Amino acid sequence: MKKVVKFGGSSLASAAQFEKVGAIIREDESRRYVVPSAPGKRFSEDTKVTDLLYACYRSVGDEEKFSKILAEIKSRYQEIIDGLRLSLSLEEDFALLEDNFKKQIGEEYAASRGEYLNGKIMAAYLGFAFVDPADMIRFDGNGQFDGEITEKLVAKRLDDLENAVVPGFYGAKEDGTIKTFSRGGSDITGSIVAGAIDADLYENWTDVSGFLVTDPRIIPNPKPIDTITYRELRELSYMGATVLHEDAIFPVRKAGIPINIRNTNAPEDPGTMIVEDTCKKPPYTITGIAGKKGFCSLYIEKSMMNSEIGFGRKVLQVLEEQGIAFEHIPSGIDTMSIYIHQDEFSQKEQQVIAGIHRIAHPDYMELETDLSLIAVVGRGMRSNRGTAARIFAALAHANVNVKMIDQGSSELNVIVGVKDEDFEPAIRAIYDIFVETQI
Repeated sequence: MKKVVKFGGSSLASAAQFEKVGAIIREDESRRYVVPSAPGKRFSEDTKVTDLLYACYRSVGDEEKFSKILAEIKSRYQEIIDGLRLSLSLEEDFALLEDNFKKQIGEEYAASRGEYLNGKIMAAYLGFAFVDPADMIRFDGNGQFDGEITEKLVAKRLDDLENAVVPGFYGAKEDGTIKTFSRGGSDITGSIVAGAIDADLYENWTDVSGFLVTDPRIIPNPKPIDTITYRELRELSYMGATVLHEDAIFPVRKAGIPINIRNTNAPEDPGTMIVEDTCKKPPYTITGIAGKKGFCSLYIEKSMMNSEIGFGRKVLQVLEEQGIAFEHIPSGIDTMSIYIHQDEFSQKEQQVIAGIHRIAHPDYMELETDLSLIAVVGRGMRSNRGTAARIFAALAHANVNVKMIDQGSSELNVIVGVKDEDFEPAIRAIYDIFVETQI
């Protein structure tokens, strides 16, 4: 059996955390491939190493500041090395890092060194081979991830290695230029490795015991999710659930490999299993609730819109020309509303409005700002009647006015639009009716 195990920054922030990770890996010999993140915060006021690396790189030119931050970064790693009683030296690595920083070879190179150096320590601590992802995780000349080439390179590189440490978060272009994924991208690296070697399981270890039904900052101690499908997770991740990077699903989903979200600080907890599909019946009609603030809606009205061929295309063409993506487009016979990220839209709002007037000739347009979108997601919604009615009843009881509702044909999720000020009350109301009272 082969398992890929990824550990997040909080799991590797100190020597004590490294020891917890070491015990987890040694407990199960099938945990053969390890993907570490850069050291995270040791305490709430601490700074993540990745942020220190960014700050150090940007301070080149201010020798005093540069030297001070670099010394702090070195100290963080040496503290871990000393705490683990290793004889490892990173002096040559830091000499090269300092030289490349001063040459300003790229911020993505700077950010990647957090994982690179932590990977060196992890490999020495476990006695595993160290494999630089820059040698096998490939991006094209435009900086786009090349999954097909990467899968072949990873499979070939790891084929004869019984155990290996592969730092997360980065790869390289064909010319060797370091390229990173977005923040949290070590999750993606773990998924890429698991898919390429045809692992039996991808364990993603973090500081929480899996996914929760909703945000614990809104609902105290929300119920855990035992099992969730890739499709459900995709919906929740997109709408703000942040335990796992949303793009980490794709490499393992293609191979049907399950993901297990586990807690480094509570390894006895089973966590959340993420699977392609399951016969397990969810304990509630819904699986999870997630949402985002900061949207606006552009309301467009025109008589006989429904019979005007190409009207929607014309409107969307204006958004495309301005480089603006939309989220949802609920519509009526003579009306349509377009939900857009407010901060993105506000910079080009007048160009968009003028462009729609010019090309589509609407009778009336109106903007509404400070809106939130909430996703109610669950495979159990398909077999339970009246889910939307229960959502509306809960929101009405909480005096929340619904601005928009959108449900896809999959019946997997319902999207509700509310004012930003009603965001938290709406989530509490939905959680209460589906989880607490289950009426």
